[in-house]
Amino acid sequence: MNRHKCLLAIFLAAMTAVPAMAQSSGTNTSYSRFGVGLTADQSQGFNRSMGGVAQGLRYGNRVNKQNPASYSAIDSLTFIFDVGISLQRAFMHQGNASQCVNNTSFDYVNMGFRLAPHLGFSLGFLPYSSIGYSFDSERKVTTDAYTQQSVTQTATYSGDGGIHEIYAGIGWEPFKGVSIGVNASYLWGNLHHFLSQSFSENGTTNDNYNALHNAYLCNVKTWKLEAGLQYSTKIAKEDFLNFGFTAGIGHKINNDALMLRYTSNGDTITRTVDKAYQLPMTYSAGVAWNHADRLTVALDYTYEGWAACVTPRVVEGTETTNVRYEAGTGDYKNRHRINAGVEYCPSRYHRRYGKRINYRFGAFYATPNLMINGQSGPKEFGISAGLGLPIMNVINRSSLVNFGLQWVHRAPGNGSMITENYYGIKIGLTFSESWFMKWKFQ
Repeated sequence: MNRHKCLLAIFLAAMTAVPAMAQSSGTNTSYSRFGVGLTADQSQGFNRSMGGVAQGLRYGNRVNKQNPASYSAIDSLTFIFDVGISLQRAFMHQGNASQCVNNTSFDYVNMGFRLAPHLGFSLGFLPYSSIGYSFDSERKVTTDAYTQQSVTQTATYSGDGGIHEIYAGIGWEPFKGVSIGVNASYLWGNLHHFLSQSFSENGTTNDNYNALHNAYLCNVKTWKLEAGLQYSTKIAKEDFLNFGFTAGIGHKINNDALMLRYTSNGDTITRTVDKAYQLPMTYSAGVAWNHADRLTVALDYTYEGWAACVTPRVVEGTETTNVRYEAGTGDYKNRHRINAGVEYCPSRYHRRYGKRINYRFGAFYATPNLMINGQSGPKEFGISAGLGLPIMNVINRSSLVNFGLQWVHRAPGNGSMITENYYGIKIGLTFSESWFMKWKFQ
């Protein structure tokens, strides 16, 4: 098998295997129990260490999925294959209680190549959102009339699942310096949330009270569409400015959500609601300054219109059988995000290996998109740093191992909520080699 077929086989095998990897790993946070779960950071190995900037980034040997207009810059002789994973340690505390958890997550796999002059193509898979949590809450609710003992109610919350995304995109440069592009995505996955309420006295189950169990389930199958624009201009002999903009279409997800409620004495209630979830309208804009193909400085701003998105909710009636399950707004608020990043490479074509290492640094800040019991959820900010290490000590080879460190802090506005700190290691492989070159000698 020649190397072309081998690379294609590796990519197809990865595309087949990674959905199972993503389904079984990645998230341990109580904030993923709201809406569609915790939305994923869709940056890649080369720009995640730059704080997630993307809109103005434009390379011939990297796939920038976050702005499809950038695909038009892919080199005509290059095939690009990119894959990444994360190792993460999370510290959570609320009042005097604390917990530490470890996670491993699949981040993305994609490829890119040129279809025609000024026309690039990309295909890939990555998670859109993830759900993973399990915790208990106890409170004393009454005193048993017979035993005169305090009755404790224990509520157990748990959830799993998430939404996967597979996309295909093209980028075209119709005029010098002006590029447009589009990503079309198919989203699928399962959203599972569970709540059980039981009663006990001194740690022993009290059978005088019915235990209540709730399951909230949704099987998601929908689409996502985003368009991108980039404008590049030369401002000095060795200086370029790249401006970028993307917009994502928001829409309701045309799938039913199911609520199943049953008690220990056999009572069962089932309710469904159609179009129970929604994707937000998104807008991103950014600029990147490149000096002499050595230094890149970039800044992005993103707006996500979550406040208009519906989620399913339980509305209790005056009677047990009058329970309603319906979609409505109020669980989300609009989100704003700012990203900034820097990449420096002393000399991309120097004979010395150390001169061709890419040094990266970045930071981001995001306002909350959740409303929890009528109060704003946690805001996020983080910093990152990393290296792009050439795989071989050979000039003109652009394949890299991307290694990064990231710290993310979720700070709730209310002291009764959970504070989270994440320390992550990001590892990626960008394979970018001359795939379509015609050799004069065999």
